[in-house]
Amino acid sequence: METQKRITGAATVVGGATLLSRVFGFLRDMIVAQLFGAGTATDAFFVAFRIPNLLRRLVGEGSLTVSFLPVYSAYLTQKTKEESDELVSVCFTVLAFFLLLLTALGVLFSPWVVKLIAYGFSQDPEKFRLTVLLNRVMFPYIFFIGLVAWAMGVLNARRHFAGPALAPVLLNLSIIVCALLFSGRLGEPVMALALGVLAGGMAQLLFQLPFLRQQGIRLKLRFDLSHSGLRRVGALMAPSILGLAVTQLNVIVNTFLASYLPEGSVSYLYYADRLLEFPMGIFAIAIATAVLPSLAEQAARGNMEEVKETLSFALRLTFFLILPAMAALIALRTPILNVLFQRGAFSAFSTEMTAQALLFYALGLIAFAGVRIIAPVFYSLQDTRTPVQVALVSLLSNATLGAILMGPLKHGGLALATSLAAGVNCGLLAYLLREKIGPLGVRRLLHSLAKNMTAAVLMGLTAYAIVSPGGWETSGITVEKITLLGAALGGGAVVYGAVSYLLGGEEMKAALELAQKKAGRFLCSGKGGQP
Repeated sequence: METQKRITGAATVVGGATLLSRVFGFLRDMIVAQLFGAGTATDAFFVAFRIPNLLRRLVGEGSLTVSFLPVYSAYLTQKTKEESDELVSVCFTVLAFFLLLLTALGVLFSPWVVKLIAYGFSQDPEKFRLTVLLNRVMFPYIFFIGLVAWAMGVLNARRHFAGPALAPVLLNLSIIVCALLFSGRLGEPVMALALGVLAGGMAQLLFQLPFLRQQGIRLKLRFDLSHSGLRRVGALMAPSILGLAVTQLNVIVNTFLASYLPEGSVSYLYYADRLLEFPMGIFAIAIATAVLPSLAEQAARGNMEEVKETLSFALRLTFFLILPAMAALIALRTPILNVLFQRGAFSAFSTEMTAQALLFYALGLIAFAGVRIIAPVFYSLQDTRTPVQVALVSLLSNATLGAILMGPLKHGGLALATSLAAGVNCGLLAYLLREKIGPLGVRRLLHSLAKNMTAAVLMGLTAYAIVSPGGWETSGITVEKITLLGAALGGGAVVYGAVSYLLGGEEMKAALELAQKKAGRFLCSGKGGQP
């Protein structure tokens, strides 16, 4: 119970910070859509940004955090403060050197990297030139964000989650400010977005420094490749990079295939994926971030029953929160896209095409979330091979299905292929984890899932009925649109909560009990403060 409270508290902090980031992210995308629409400039920017962003996920917050955190946690509990501080300094120094080298190579070989990611762009010389230019400007972002991921590992191991979770807000703010200030003053207006990315990376790193100092971290430059802790981090990081590389290749495959589809296809997939990242970041990734330290601690003690109970709780909590988001994205996809993006250069046709991608992405939301929760269990058990093998199967599934489905469904087929591949990934991970540590309490999970799925279906039908009278083919925000969309979201949420409660959903009852306790404490503190 104490572990569950700790996870819930940490997930609340991360989820709240992520919610703030996502709100600014949508504001950013609204401004980008209004200024640039969905065409050559945005296709070039999204592909150019995808390259350093892909490397960020590989060597940064993905593999680095899950590899560094268990080793550093062990140092904090088993070693002296001096030894722990030494590990931090050595990892910082070696990582900074590696990221500088990677940045230099990325800038130098940018044309070849762009061809690898989006070869279809090479058929349009101007589009290819612009993509290469933007990529070279943004590539140093990987240096700053890689060090931010290192800081995240340090702070999360010390149970500090707010600083790293708030950092992405600065990236979104930087892009917004640069887009508004410089897009009309540059020869290449879209270059303003690239400058915003670079400034955002620097701002995120600077933002972590006060939190590190608050935790007593004093950095010293020490390049020592023979350090035992560094070698342990490297031993865990190498296979996790491979696993994440296989996973991120799904993004490359989709981008490669989409580059052969009609203009705007890359942008449609990007905008749809951005909406999908909203519930993923607030719920699935927040819970996964919060649960990893507890899993690592339980696995280190060899207590598999606690590991399984923690996993079961994390999955049930994630699905309880992700199902209404899934229902909302499916039922309200066109109204949401209309309100967020349909203005300026982003036309009704752009909304329709993006809605197709969002539908197929949303169908895989449970699988995407499940992978985020199950994979950390393998890392906590120091098993990095299994996720690699499963990710490879998922990659092959995505590539095969994408090539087949892009014919009849165009960009929507690529989104559907990604969702189906995520289902393969999640199912195989769950099966192999059961083989490794025994029964996972699937019956209890499915019982909870069935109740909440019923509630989510009824929520979606209610929300769809509420927005149906709206004129969602017209551009621009109106009071009627905001009212209908707000009523659909609010009414749907009430239906979901009520049906889940009536069906005996334990997660809904637990949420109500927690809310009652917090309300009681607030009222008591208020009364206590009265004279």
